[in-house]
Amino acid sequence: MARYTGPVCRLCRREGLKLYLKGERCLTEKCSVDKRPYAPGQHGQGRKRASEYGQQLREKQKARRYYGVLENQFGRYYEEAARRRGVTGENLLELLESRLDNVVFRLGLAGSRAEARQLIRHGHFNVNGGRVNIPSYLVSEGDVVAVREKSREIARVKELVEALTGRTVPAWLQLDVEALNGKVLRKPAREEIDTPIAEQMIIEHYSR
Repeated sequence: MARYTGPVCRLCRREGLKLYLKGERCLTEKCSVDKRPYAPGQHGQGRKRASEYGQQLREKQKARRYYGVLENQFGRYYEEAARRRGVTGENLLELLESRLDNVVFRLGLAGSRAEARQLIRHGHFNVNGGRVNIPSYLVSEGDVVAVREKSREIARVKELVEALTGRTVPAWLQLDVEALNGKVLRKPAREEIDTPIAEQMIIEHYSR
């Protein structure tokens, strides 16, 4: 399975903000964005005024990296969003938020989306009682995502469970700490998605 294997802190620095790709580490003084708040590379500290196309491209790259999606797959999400009724930009964010790895992260069952993808690939989650090991699986309204019984004794899973007490989740999700599962109540509304992305610029980028 194709995936990015390079230094993820470099991606945050390139976009100029925290994408929280390393989970809790991004909240500490070790965060590279705080230590070196400029783009990576030899000319990273040079001042460059991006063109309209450049701004649109950066917004698209930011969204890809935020959700951990590669280029071709992101293009397919855009095509699907454009086919659906409604506002294309909102449809795009709804699709990205509906990915299983994102839902696991939003529920607090993983420290980051990258960790969520790893746990899912290793078969630690069920959806509606059946094991799903595809991070890009799109959940639907009414779906229940749960930690598998055999996976609840894993040390890392226990750490995550201990941190769930008092955790708040988005209004479109419901977390049951005792049962270690979460339910998708409905599709997320745009105002409930805190992703710092200007989706209209992404649509303009693909519409060129």
